[in-house]
Amino acid sequence: MNQQYPRKEFLKLTVLANAALLTKPLALLANNSVPEHPNVFFYKKGAAEYEVLRKGFNKRINKYPQVIALAKNTAGVAEAIQYATKNNLPVTIKSGGHCMEGFSCNNGGMVINLSEMKATSWGADGQLTVQPGCTLAELYNTILSKKRYLPGGSCGSVGIGGLTLGGGYGLLSRKYGLTCDSLLEVTMVDGKGAIVNSAADPELLWACRGGGNGNFGVITEMKFRTYPAPATMQSFRFRAFKTDPVRMRTIVEQWFLITQNLPPACFSALVLSARTAYILLTNAAAHTAEVAKVIQQFTRLTDKQTAGKRVPLAQALKVFYAEDQPIFFKNASAGLYKSFGDISGYIDKVLELTRSTPGMIYQINTLGGNIQNAEAEKDSAFPHRAYGYFSELQTYWETETQGNRLLQRFQAVQDIFAQNKISAQYRNYPDSNFKNWAHLYYGANYERLQQVKKKYDPDNRIQQEQSVQV
Repeated sequence: MNQQYPRKEFLKLTVLANAALLTKPLALLANNSVPEHPNVFFYKKGAAEYEVLRKGFNKRINKYPQVIALAKNTAGVAEAIQYATKNNLPVTIKSGGHCMEGFSCNNGGMVINLSEMKATSWGADGQLTVQPGCTLAELYNTILSKKRYLPGGSCGSVGIGGLTLGGGYGLLSRKYGLTCDSLLEVTMVDGKGAIVNSAADPELLWACRGGGNGNFGVITEMKFRTYPAPATMQSFRFRAFKTDPVRMRTIVEQWFLITQNLPPACFSALVLSARTAYILLTNAAAHTAEVAKVIQQFTRLTDKQTAGKRVPLAQALKVFYAEDQPIFFKNASAGLYKSFGDISGYIDKVLELTRSTPGMIYQINTLGGNIQNAEAEKDSAFPHRAYGYFSELQTYWETETQGNRLLQRFQAVQDIFAQNKISAQYRNYPDSNFKNWAHLYYGANYERLQQVKKKYDPDNRIQQEQSVQV
């Protein structure tokens, strides 16, 4: 969530958008010809475009689909599904390709790539219709120029499709709710190739608000409500150096206590690495006595403090955009918590492994605020609103051979959480090693999502390693 400790670094999506212009596509249409204005291009191995479109943002993961369908519109997605059905190919969906475990690609099946579908259009009352390949940076450029805002994440190259369908949280979610809470309507191509709209089925909209990542169809358009944008944001950074185990635990415990009553326009993250603790605080509202008290408490807790200037929101958000180069990494959800009490009995073991593993980061972020909204909970599949905190585990390395030890240490930390019955994980930060992933991601809503799956994708055409099962 911060520039010093990026979660992940990514390829520019413009590479993907321009890929179709490089060479003539390998046509797999029935007549083996390319229409003058095709709805979709199909690529197989051997085409330069295939290799570009195949890659994601994590150098750790390499997958090789039989065919990649680069869709230009909803009709193109429908044609791609029909082709996959005819050839009995499982389908995964890629909008921004941000999935940390590579679930937006597959081996031997079809990938429907939506990176060219990024159009936006305004409707009445500040409503915005967006295609799923639109990145956050592109979206923010569009809406902030009109002084409107949609709560999203902080990585500029993430696609709005995957972000929304898994929930979507960021620096201003405590004020405006999750991204999916602003979702009003979706257009989807289902697993049978039919084009449907949630206006005819409120249950589909419910499912797509936090339970729709590559599960039962391909979302091709989303309509959102937007909000008057805050004019400015200010960031504060606090650092504690050379922390021993006792001090590290104290910082964690005190951070939980200080942040439990943050004003809704504030966000905080606690980032722990080998011997350093870093605290980020952002504020998109007035500098009140309540905020001043939080700053004073963080100051007493740490060794160095930096107060940024209050800057226009568009400028402030760009500070948190990720870099644009692929790297080796593994990041995943490490549990949602209600308080320090949820982890107090075993956090020392987690901190010990983090402190002894250069390249590993354990981060905890504030939720709460307007995320804990009773109406939003009723109207969405996102099941974890009772939790005020979300944690993530991160590892980074330079060369392929360095990854083995880090992955082993990563799993050792995840095993600690599993052994201590952490029962909630964030679907947008998946871990392929979660054994009870359906319950962890979706809780009591999983069976209801299965019914949506049966309706729209009874043959399980849309599938990846952790998709909802029929």
